[in-house]
Amino acid sequence: MYKAMVNGHFEFEIDRRKERLLINGEMADLDIVELRVDRFSILHEGKNYDAEIIERHPAEKTFLIRINNGTYKVRLKDNYDQLLEKMGFQSGQALSLKELKAPMPGLVLDLKVKSGTTVQKGAPLLVLEAIKMENVLKAEADATVKAIHIKEGDAVEKNQLLIEFE
Repeated sequence: MYKAMVNGHFEFEIDRRKERLLINGEMADLDIVELRVDRFSILHEGKNYDAEIIERHPAEKTFLIRINNGTYKVRLKDNYDQLLEKMGFQSGQALSLKELKAPMPGLVLDLKVKSGTTVQKGAPLLVLEAIKMENVLKAEADATVKAIHIKEGDAVEKNQLLIEFE
């Protein structure tokens, strides 16, 4: 199941079961035809809609979609994203410009960086085990590691300072 946030205001639950599409738990009567890559014709309740994916950012799970004359920014959250959110992890909160704090309590399984390491956005920093799941914490921006405040095997608490950046 996915949650879709449209233009930062409207949230929908989307679930696909075999050939059925459920929106907010109700079966959606949609006929979707792909005209070409990223271009679709959608028939809904007798009305035709022309849809086009203008931009896609798979890592952030965001899309810019044009439907007829309107443009919509859509952010998807899959089951994994929703679970992390329930555990207190919000993307964008894990790393400020200067530090990485633990998004949840857990056990540090693996450090991927050391002091002085230069990392790029998306680079793995460490692996944190929480609720029997291994979570790879990644750099939210390009940075250089200034100091590491934990070591492998350490138990950490939510919001504990893990890594400082220059």
